[in-house]
Amino acid sequence: MDDLIIAPSVLSLDYSNLQSQLDEVKKSGAQWLHFDVMDGHFVPNLTFGPDLLKGIKKASPLYLDVHLMVNDPVFFSDIFANAGADLITFHCEALGNDMKKVSDLLDHIHKCGIKAGVVVKPKTPVQILEPVLDKMDLALVMSVEPGFGGQSFMPDMLPKLSWLKDYRENHHLGYRIEIDGGINDQTAKLAREAGADVLVAGSYVFKNDICDAVDSLR
Repeated sequence: MDDLIIAPSVLSLDYSNLQSQLDEVKKSGAQWLHFDVMDGHFVPNLTFGPDLLKGIKKASPLYLDVHLMVNDPVFFSDIFANAGADLITFHCEALGNDMKKVSDLLDHIHKCGIKAGVVVKPKTPVQILEPVLDKMDLALVMSVEPGFGGQSFMPDMLPKLSWLKDYRENHHLGYRIEIDGGINDQTAKLAREAGADVLVAGSYVFKNDICDAVDSLR
């Protein structure tokens, strides 16, 4: 896929300045907003509930990419589907890397009328997803340990992107390849070359001039 999508992560957004920052993201030409849901159990951080997603949906027209970092993605998928998510991704590790359970949840999210994808943590081999790649709208590779923003990019995750790209081409599939963690103007170039077509960036976007930062990721 040639069209690159930039997905600023609202984990790093200044909530005292919510509307103006969302307006800047729209002005920047970024297409998606990445929404990290953490339950304090699957990862040690605690973040957003569905009411905030509903509020952001009212405040911004951008596509809402919801990343569930939770112990019970089956339960939370319904909550965030009903709150207005356009795409929900969940961790295969939260389901014990059981591809039957992963497949069932992908089907369930699709029945809610929205897109669905699966996330792998750094220590999980991406090849584990092979049985369900034909059901996925997006594969998300974490290039940091999930849980907190501002971490350094892990370059040894790049071969996962290349494997996903090659598999997609060889099997004529249509899923997108997303990368999340430590993305800036330098690491974005590496990720794109390896096969990513969706870049999640939080600190880099919101701690700099938003329009300039998004432009530099292209």
